[in-house]
Amino acid sequence: MLAKVLKFILFLILLSLAVAVGGYFYLQNYLQEEITVPKTLFIPKGSTRSVIRYLHKKGIDVDENIDYYLTKLIGYPQAGWIALPSTHMQRGKFLYEITHAKAALQNVTLIPGETKEIFFDTIAKKFDLNSTKLHEAYNMKVDIPEGVIMADTYHVPKGIGEEALMGYLVDESLKKHRKISKEIMKDYNQTLWFNKYVTIASIIQKEAADESEMPLISAVIYNRLKKKMKLQMDGTLNYGRYSHVKVTPKRIREDNSTYNTYKIAGLPPYPVCAVSTAAIKAAMKPEKVNYLYFVKGKDNKHRFSTTYKAHLREIHR
Repeated sequence: MLAKVLKFILFLILLSLAVAVGGYFYLQNYLQEEITVPKTLFIPKGSTRSVIRYLHKKGIDVDENIDYYLTKLIGYPQAGWIALPSTHMQRGKFLYEITHAKAALQNVTLIPGETKEIFFDTIAKKFDLNSTKLHEAYNMKVDIPEGVIMADTYHVPKGIGEEALMGYLVDESLKKHRKISKEIMKDYNQTLWFNKYVTIASIIQKEAADESEMPLISAVIYNRLKKKMKLQMDGTLNYGRYSHVKVTPKRIREDNSTYNTYKIAGLPPYPVCAVSTAAIKAAMKPEKVNYLYFVKGKDNKHRFSTTYKAHLREIHR
């Protein structure tokens, strides 16, 4: 009886050793597998399991169970952007990098009132990227031609590609749009949000001398829309490539786009520029005044009027 027990114990020991050796070589081969990864990678905040699931959804060849436990043994995933040494890495090296690496960041600022065409040219030069590819990557992410990327300062990793950069800028901006909408309206309807509120905010952004004027400009827009008056605002003609082009009577006559509010009734079809949070809030909460007109004074501040006659006086003044 004792001999049988000893034989069984010896069998278990040998089996355990065999499993351990087999497991060691399997794990060694598994960690040496080469996987394809991006040059720069964004890792969201969250638990190790949620990060591994995120990487898997992004198309990186990680196992939601095995790589979860291996990562837990190595460390904790770094939140934010990381720079990877190569686009082809051994799995073990990749798991080490996501727990230890950090990316060198550069700041890029989208100024309120600027258009994405000008902004893309700027970041293409700054990060040695292709402006056409930036536009293509943007169009793959969203079908709203302007106003999606919020005016703000963004921290961008060196070496990032066009697609990854646009994914970051658009995703971060849409989060901000949703947050502002839910704070004020308790809801988020993307079509209504961009076709109405962000479009109005973009006109306010182009026209207002400063934030204090924004609710007043907003009131003029709503008042003119309510009376079915054309907006007749120069700022709507500073769309796209025309962001810094002076609006002249000749330009007003010759521009037949849907952004020319001297010719079209109502709002332009889309926003005309990047907007700030202040402009959006003004678009949603206009000042309660009856102004229909405004003109810029010598101090660059606007003079507001309720009648055309009074408006003419301000112009002559």
